[in-house]
Amino acid sequence: MRGLIFDPFAGISGDMTIAALLDLGLPLEWLQDFVAGLKLGDIRVDAEKVDRKGIACRRLILELPHEHAHRHLSHVVRIIEGTGVSGEVKDRAVRAFTLLAEAEAEVHGTTRERVHFHEVGALDAIVDVLASVAGAAELGFTEFYTRPVALGRGWVDMAHGHFPVPPPAVLKLLQGLPVRDPEFEGECTTPTGAALLQAFTEGKTAPRDFVPLATGFGAGSRDPQDRPNCLRLVAIEAGSGAGADDEVIVVQCDVDDLPPEYVPPLLDAVLAAGALDCTTTPVLMKKGRPGLRVEALAPPARQEAVHAALFHAGSSIGVRFWTVQRQALRRREEVVQWRGQEVRVKRSLLPGGGERAKPEFEDVARAAERLGMTPLAAYRAMLSEGVAAEG
Repeated sequence: MRGLIFDPFAGISGDMTIAALLDLGLPLEWLQDFVAGLKLGDIRVDAEKVDRKGIACRRLILELPHEHAHRHLSHVVRIIEGTGVSGEVKDRAVRAFTLLAEAEAEVHGTTRERVHFHEVGALDAIVDVLASVAGAAELGFTEFYTRPVALGRGWVDMAHGHFPVPPPAVLKLLQGLPVRDPEFEGECTTPTGAALLQAFTEGKTAPRDFVPLATGFGAGSRDPQDRPNCLRLVAIEAGSGAGADDEVIVVQCDVDDLPPEYVPPLLDAVLAAGALDCTTTPVLMKKGRPGLRVEALAPPARQEAVHAALFHAGSSIGVRFWTVQRQALRRREEVVQWRGQEVRVKRSLLPGGGERAKPEFEDVARAAERLGMTPLAAYRAMLSEGVAAEG
């Protein structure tokens, strides 16, 4: 099974990702034809060989028509849906922009539907996302992993003003992913790059055993003195079951003095810290006292953050943890239109073929409120209309 490891030791952006795919063997002619087929205007695509502190890299050259558009998520989704790319490419591209919208909305205290995309809604970002996703599919990659992401330091000017590096939206997008702070000055990871990493990998780290097949380096536009400013992509042949099995940490504690009304905020805090899941189970503790067992699943990179959340948001004075193997179905998320409302649907690929689909509850509830329905009635209607069904 062909996998792709993202190694953003100096950061990641959309153009660096495309350039690294070109260096891995994606034909420039294919990329030029692909971008022309998007019918997004007069866009010139080229690439050049450059040196970044002794590393031979490819750098993407993208010349686009000038525009003043500040788009909403719905506008970007409409552009993506109107292209001729495959359904899988559309879904992952929509996922990347949905993540961007949600991060921006949380930072600015609004909803994802009302967010005005600025830099990330421009044509270059749309091309970056679509070409990255389609290029990876063209090269036959089916599983994606990440190594720690360089953050950067200092300040950067953006459409909303003067922001610290990494910008707030970037940190939101990188939740659950391993990061590192090598004290590099300047913006290393862009919002588009962070969204691509999240949409591709969901924080999944590389398997312990794999066979490297090829390496590609994509150069950033800047050439600072303190680092080779490039993204490394490693094509691998993973062992049997790669992409289905990965290591996670079980973090567990028992409490008998936490008032019931504070249990939901504790679960929310643990999930916000990067846990993959968090549950509680009634237990009988020493001296016959009733209590709760809180158990979280965390990626190794988020273990310490999950520990901190359990201590700060709960009443535990100690936690237990151990490493386990996990097998998970491959998943993808798409945004569908249902009765004029946008609903995210998570699709899980079943062994032997077929898939299971489930609409996100928050979107079902929001659509139900706008349509004057109960969430359960909206969910049943989606099932009967084929929005979420097994195939």
